[in-house]
Amino acid sequence: MTLDPQARAIVDTLAVIFPDLGGTVTDAAQAREILALAPELPVLVPLPSVADRTIPGLDGAPEIPVRIYRPVADQDTVTPVVVFFHGGGFSICNIAIYDNFCRDIARSVGATVVSVEYRLAPETPYPGGLDDAYAATAWVAEHAAELRVDPARLAVAGDSGGGNFAAVVSLMARDRAVLGHQSPKIAVQLLVYPSVDLAGADSGYPSREENATGFFLTAQHMAWFHEQYVQGSDVTDPYMSPIKAPDHSGLPHAVVVTAEHDPLRDEGDAYAGKLAAAGVAVDHFPVEGMFHGFLNMPHPTAAATRAAVFAAVRAALGSDVSGAT
Repeated sequence: MTLDPQARAIVDTLAVIFPDLGGTVTDAAQAREILALAPELPVLVPLPSVADRTIPGLDGAPEIPVRIYRPVADQDTVTPVVVFFHGGGFSICNIAIYDNFCRDIARSVGATVVSVEYRLAPETPYPGGLDDAYAATAWVAEHAAELRVDPARLAVAGDSGGGNFAAVVSLMARDRAVLGHQSPKIAVQLLVYPSVDLAGADSGYPSREENATGFFLTAQHMAWFHEQYVQGSDVTDPYMSPIKAPDHSGLPHAVVVTAEHDPLRDEGDAYAGKLAAAGVAVDHFPVEGMFHGFLNMPHPTAAATRAAVFAAVRAALGSDVSGAT
Protein backbone atom coordinates (compact mmCIF):
# COMPACT_ATOMS: atom_id res chain seq x y z
CA MET A 1 0.00 0.00 0.00
CA THR A 2 1.23 3.51 -0.84
CA LEU A 3 0.36 6.83 0.73
CA ASP A 4 -3.08 8.14 -0.18
CA PRO A 5 -3.25 11.67 -1.66
CA GLN A 6 -4.05 13.33 1.68
CA ALA A 7 -1.15 11.59 3.44
CA ARG A 8 1.18 12.37 0.54
CA ALA A 9 0.24 16.04 0.76
CA ILE A 10 1.05 16.06 4.48
CA VAL A 11 4.42 14.36 3.93
CA ASP A 12 5.33 16.73 1.10
CA THR A 13 4.45 19.75 3.25
CA LEU A 14 6.50 18.42 6.16
CA ALA A 15 9.47 17.85 3.85
CA VAL A 16 9.41 21.54 2.90
CA ILE A 17 9.15 23.01 6.41
CA PHE A 18 11.24 20.48 8.34
CA PRO A 19 14.98 21.21 8.71
CA ASP A 20 17.27 19.41 6.26
CA LEU A 21 19.03 17.56 9.06
CA GLY A 22 22.42 16.23 8.08
CA GLY A 23 22.28 18.18 4.82
CA THR A 24 22.12 21.96 4.81
CA VAL A 25 21.40 21.93 8.56
CA THR A 26 24.05 20.31 10.73
CA ASP A 27 23.64 22.28 13.96
CA ALA A 28 20.89 21.30 16.42
CA ALA A 29 20.41 24.86 17.64
CA GLN A 30 19.81 26.00 14.06
CA ALA A 31 17.33 23.16 13.54
CA ARG A 32 15.39 24.24 16.62
CA GLU A 33 15.35 27.84 15.38
CA ILE A 34 13.85 26.69 12.08
CA LEU A 35 11.16 24.71 13.88
CA ALA A 36 10.39 27.72 16.07
CA LEU A 37 9.46 29.71 12.94
CA ALA A 38 6.42 27.49 12.35
CA PRO A 39 3.09 29.13 13.26
CA GLU A 40 1.89 28.39 16.77
CA LEU A 41 -0.89 25.83 16.64
CA PRO A 42 -4.25 26.80 18.10
CA VAL A 43 -5.53 24.88 21.11
CA LEU A 44 -7.77 22.21 19.62
CA VAL A 45 -8.57 20.31 22.82
CA PRO A 46 -9.62 22.58 25.71
CA LEU A 47 -9.09 21.16 29.20
CA PRO A 48 -10.07 22.36 32.68
CA SER A 49 -6.47 22.74 33.83
CA VAL A 50 -3.07 23.04 32.13
CA ALA A 51 -0.15 24.19 34.28
CA ASP A 52 3.61 24.58 33.83
CA ARG A 53 6.10 23.97 36.63
CA THR A 54 9.56 22.55 37.27
CA ILE A 55 10.56 19.44 39.20
CA PRO A 56 13.93 18.25 40.54
CA GLY A 57 16.41 16.59 38.22
CA LEU A 58 18.15 13.31 39.02
CA ASP A 59 21.06 13.46 41.48
CA GLY A 60 21.49 17.22 41.34
CA ALA A 61 20.88 17.65 37.61
CA PRO A 62 19.08 20.84 36.51
CA GLU A 63 15.39 21.20 37.25
CA ILE A 64 13.07 19.74 34.62
CA PRO A 65 10.20 21.78 33.15
CA VAL A 66 6.93 19.85 32.89
CA ARG A 67 3.42 20.69 31.70
CA ILE A 68 0.58 19.05 33.61
CA TYR A 69 -2.78 18.45 31.92
CA ARG A 70 -5.83 17.61 34.04
CA PRO A 71 -8.88 16.17 32.25
CA VAL A 72 -11.39 16.86 35.05
CA ALA A 73 -12.70 20.09 36.52
CA ASP A 74 -12.82 18.69 40.06
CA GLN A 75 -9.23 18.95 41.23
CA ASP A 76 -9.92 16.46 44.04
CA THR A 77 -10.75 13.66 41.61
CA VAL A 78 -7.98 11.04 41.46
CA THR A 79 -7.12 9.99 37.90
CA PRO A 80 -4.65 7.68 36.23
CA VAL A 81 -1.50 9.44 35.05
CA VAL A 82 0.53 9.35 31.83
CA VAL A 83 4.13 10.64 31.82
CA PHE A 84 4.80 11.73 28.23
CA PHE A 85 8.13 12.12 26.40
CA HIS A 86 8.01 14.02 23.11
CA GLY A 87 9.74 12.88 19.94
CA GLY A 88 12.44 14.64 17.95
CA GLY A 89 15.38 12.29 17.70
CA PHE A 90 16.58 13.13 21.23
CA SER A 91 17.73 16.53 19.96
CA ILE A 92 14.87 18.72 18.69
CA CYS A 93 11.18 19.47 19.37
CA ASN A 94 9.64 20.36 22.73
CA ILE A 95 6.50 20.05 24.84
CA ALA A 96 4.81 22.98 23.04
CA ILE A 97 4.84 21.11 19.72
CA TYR A 98 3.05 18.19 21.40
CA ASP A 99 0.58 20.32 23.35
CA ASN A 100 -2.56 19.26 21.48
CA PHE A 101 -1.48 15.62 21.40
CA CYS A 102 -1.06 15.59 25.18
CA ARG A 103 -4.41 17.32 25.59
CA ASP A 104 -5.98 14.61 23.44
CA ILE A 105 -4.39 11.87 25.57
CA ALA A 106 -5.70 13.50 28.76
CA ARG A 107 -9.23 13.86 27.43
CA SER A 108 -9.44 10.52 25.61
CA VAL A 109 -7.75 8.37 28.26
CA GLY A 110 -9.22 10.25 31.22
CA ALA A 111 -5.77 10.63 32.72
CA THR A 112 -3.62 13.43 34.02
CA VAL A 113 -0.72 13.89 31.59
CA VAL A 114 2.71 15.12 32.68
CA SER A 115 4.69 16.18 29.60
CA VAL A 116 8.44 16.32 30.19
CA GLU A 117 10.85 18.90 28.74
CA TYR A 118 13.94 16.72 28.99
CA ARG A 119 17.42 17.96 28.08
CA LEU A 120 18.37 17.61 24.43
CA ALA A 121 21.40 16.32 22.57
CA PRO A 122 24.05 17.13 21.48
CA GLU A 123 24.42 19.54 24.39
CA THR A 124 23.25 16.73 26.67
CA PRO A 125 23.92 13.37 25.01
CA TYR A 126 23.01 9.93 26.36
CA PRO A 127 22.01 9.43 29.14
CA GLY A 128 21.09 13.01 30.11
CA GLY A 129 17.63 13.17 28.54
CA LEU A 130 16.90 9.63 29.68
CA ASP A 131 17.86 10.54 33.25
CA ASP A 132 15.34 13.39 33.08
CA ALA A 133 12.67 11.01 31.80
CA TYR A 134 13.26 8.56 34.64
CA ALA A 135 13.49 11.34 37.24
CA ALA A 136 10.16 12.77 36.09
CA THR A 137 8.48 9.37 36.22
CA ALA A 138 9.80 8.68 39.71
CA TRP A 139 8.77 12.17 40.86
CA VAL A 140 5.21 11.66 39.59
CA ALA A 141 4.94 8.35 41.45
CA GLU A 142 6.33 9.88 44.64
CA HIS A 143 4.06 12.95 44.44
CA ALA A 144 0.89 11.13 43.42
CA ALA A 145 -1.14 12.49 46.33
CA GLU A 146 -0.15 16.07 45.53
CA LEU A 147 -1.00 15.56 41.86
CA ARG A 148 -4.26 13.72 42.67
CA VAL A 149 -3.24 10.72 40.57
CA ASP A 150 -3.21 7.00 41.25
CA PRO A 151 0.39 5.67 41.32
CA ALA A 152 -0.93 2.16 40.64
CA ARG A 153 -2.30 3.40 37.30
CA LEU A 154 0.80 5.10 35.96
CA ALA A 155 1.73 4.94 32.28
CA VAL A 156 4.74 6.16 30.35
CA ALA A 157 4.31 7.22 26.74
CA GLY A 158 6.27 8.70 23.89
CA ASP A 159 6.76 8.71 20.16
CA SER A 160 9.95 8.08 18.19
CA GLY A 161 12.86 9.10 20.47
CA GLY A 162 10.31 9.64 23.23
CA GLY A 163 9.11 6.09 22.61
CA ASN A 164 12.67 4.97 23.27
CA PHE A 165 12.56 6.78 26.62
CA ALA A 166 9.21 5.22 27.52
CA ALA A 167 10.53 1.74 26.75
CA VAL A 168 13.83 2.31 28.59
CA VAL A 169 12.22 3.92 31.65
CA SER A 170 10.04 0.80 31.86
CA LEU A 171 13.18 -1.36 31.77
CA MET A 172 14.94 0.80 34.36
CA ALA A 173 11.99 0.71 36.74
CA ARG A 174 11.75 -3.08 36.47
CA ASP A 175 15.49 -3.58 36.91
CA ARG A 176 15.69 -1.32 39.95
CA ALA A 177 12.73 -3.04 41.57
CA VAL A 178 14.39 -6.43 41.03
CA LEU A 179 17.49 -5.10 42.82
CA GLY A 180 15.34 -3.96 45.72
CA HIS A 181 15.55 -0.25 44.99
CA GLN A 182 12.57 2.06 45.17
CA SER A 183 11.19 2.59 41.68
CA PRO A 184 7.94 3.69 40.06
CA LYS A 185 5.45 0.90 39.38
CA ILE A 186 4.59 1.40 35.72
CA ALA A 187 1.36 -0.20 34.54
CA VAL A 188 1.42 0.67 30.83
CA GLN A 189 3.98 1.74 28.24
CA LEU A 190 2.62 3.46 25.13
CA LEU A 191 5.26 3.25 22.41
CA VAL A 192 4.40 5.18 19.24
CA TYR A 193 6.70 4.25 16.32
CA PRO A 194 9.49 3.89 18.86
CA SER A 195 13.22 3.98 18.20
CA VAL A 196 14.25 0.85 20.12
CA ASP A 197 17.42 -0.24 18.31
CA LEU A 198 20.13 2.37 17.89
CA ALA A 199 22.31 -0.37 16.44
CA GLY A 200 19.60 -0.78 13.80
CA ALA A 201 21.73 0.33 10.87
CA ASP A 202 23.56 -2.99 11.21
CA SER A 203 20.54 -5.11 12.08
CA GLY A 204 19.13 -5.79 8.63
CA TYR A 205 15.70 -4.19 9.03
CA PRO A 206 14.18 -3.98 5.51
CA SER A 207 12.10 -0.92 6.46
CA ARG A 208 15.31 1.08 6.89
CA GLU A 209 15.96 0.78 3.15
CA GLU A 210 12.37 0.61 1.90
CA ASN A 211 11.49 3.88 3.62
CA ALA A 212 14.88 5.63 3.50
CA THR A 213 13.47 8.60 1.56
CA GLY A 214 10.12 10.04 0.60
CA PHE A 215 8.13 9.43 3.79
CA PHE A 216 9.14 12.38 6.03
CA LEU A 217 11.65 10.66 8.36
CA THR A 218 14.66 9.76 6.23
CA ALA A 219 17.80 7.68 6.63
CA GLN A 220 19.77 10.95 6.55
CA HIS A 221 17.71 12.33 9.45
CA MET A 222 18.22 9.15 11.45
CA ALA A 223 21.99 9.20 10.97
CA TRP A 224 22.08 12.82 12.16
CA PHE A 225 19.91 12.08 15.23
CA HIS A 226 22.19 9.11 16.03
CA GLU A 227 25.27 11.34 15.86
CA GLN A 228 23.75 13.90 18.24
CA TYR A 229 22.64 11.44 20.91
CA VAL A 230 25.12 8.55 20.91
CA GLN A 231 28.48 10.38 20.92
CA GLY A 232 30.56 7.25 21.44
CA SER A 233 28.26 5.38 23.81
CA ASP A 234 27.58 1.67 23.36
CA VAL A 235 24.56 1.38 21.08
CA THR A 236 23.97 -2.20 22.28
CA ASP A 237 23.40 -1.01 25.87
CA PRO A 238 19.77 -1.98 26.64
CA TYR A 239 19.22 1.46 28.15
CA MET A 240 20.02 2.90 24.73
CA SER A 241 18.57 0.09 22.60
CA PRO A 242 15.88 -1.63 24.71
CA ILE A 243 15.42 -4.37 22.12
CA LYS A 244 18.90 -5.59 23.17
CA ALA A 245 17.80 -6.33 26.75
CA PRO A 246 18.51 -10.00 27.57
CA ASP A 247 15.13 -10.37 29.29
CA HIS A 248 11.88 -8.56 28.53
CA SER A 249 9.71 -10.38 31.05
CA GLY A 250 7.99 -8.48 33.82
CA LEU A 251 7.63 -5.29 31.80
CA PRO A 252 4.43 -3.22 31.73
CA HIS A 253 1.49 -3.83 29.41
CA ALA A 254 2.63 -2.42 26.06
CA VAL A 255 0.60 -0.53 23.48
CA VAL A 256 2.77 -0.31 20.36
CA VAL A 257 2.03 1.69 17.20
CA THR A 258 4.01 1.21 14.00
CA ALA A 259 3.57 2.62 10.49
CA GLU A 260 4.07 0.86 7.18
CA HIS A 261 6.12 3.64 5.55
CA ASP A 262 8.46 4.32 8.47
CA PRO A 263 12.16 3.44 8.65
CA LEU A 264 11.53 2.40 12.28
CA ARG A 265 8.68 0.04 11.39
CA ASP A 266 10.57 -3.25 11.62
CA GLU A 267 12.27 -2.60 14.94
CA GLY A 268 8.96 -1.48 16.47
CA ASP A 269 7.26 -4.62 15.17
CA ALA A 270 10.16 -6.73 16.45
CA TYR A 271 9.99 -5.14 19.88
CA ALA A 272 6.26 -5.82 20.13
CA GLY A 273 7.04 -9.43 19.24
CA LYS A 274 9.82 -9.71 21.82
CA LEU A 275 7.58 -8.33 24.55
CA ALA A 276 4.77 -10.72 23.67
CA ALA A 277 7.18 -13.68 23.55
CA ALA A 278 8.34 -12.74 27.05
CA GLY A 279 4.79 -12.92 28.36
CA VAL A 280 4.09 -9.18 28.38
CA ALA A 281 0.56 -8.12 27.45
CA VAL A 282 0.79 -6.33 24.10
CA ASP A 283 -1.70 -4.36 22.02
CA HIS A 284 0.04 -3.87 18.68
CA PHE A 285 -1.29 -1.48 16.04
CA PRO A 286 0.62 -1.91 12.75
CA VAL A 287 -0.94 0.78 10.57
CA GLU A 288 -0.88 0.37 6.79
CA GLY A 289 -0.34 3.25 4.42
CA MET A 290 0.99 5.63 7.09
CA PHE A 291 4.31 7.33 7.79
CA HIS A 292 6.48 8.27 10.78
CA GLY A 293 4.75 11.03 12.71
CA PHE A 294 1.27 10.36 11.34
CA LEU A 295 -0.57 9.87 14.63
CA ASN A 296 -0.97 13.55 15.49
CA MET A 297 -1.64 14.66 11.90
CA PRO A 298 -5.00 15.69 10.37
CA HIS A 299 -5.83 12.45 8.57
CA PRO A 300 -8.80 10.05 8.94
CA THR A 301 -6.51 7.07 9.55
CA ALA A 302 -4.69 9.02 12.25
CA ALA A 303 -7.97 9.93 13.95
CA ALA A 304 -9.21 6.33 13.86
CA THR A 305 -5.88 5.02 15.13
CA ARG A 306 -5.78 7.54 17.97
CA ALA A 307 -9.23 6.46 19.05
CA ALA A 308 -8.26 2.78 19.06
CA VAL A 309 -4.89 3.35 20.73
CA PHE A 310 -6.27 5.60 23.45
CA ALA A 311 -9.06 3.10 24.08
CA ALA A 312 -6.43 0.38 24.59
CA VAL A 313 -4.51 2.56 27.05
CA ARG A 314 -7.73 3.50 28.82
CA ALA A 315 -8.69 -0.14 29.19
CA ALA A 316 -5.24 -1.14 30.42
CA LEU A 317 -5.35 1.62 33.05
CA GLY A 318 -8.94 0.93 34.03
CA SER A 319 -9.71 4.57 33.34
CA ASP A 320 -13.07 6.33 33.38
CA VAL A 321 -13.58 9.21 30.96
CA SER A 322 -17.08 10.11 32.18
CA GLY A 323 -15.78 13.09 34.13
CA ALA A 324 -13.38 14.32 31.44
CA THR A 325 -14.31 17.50 29.61
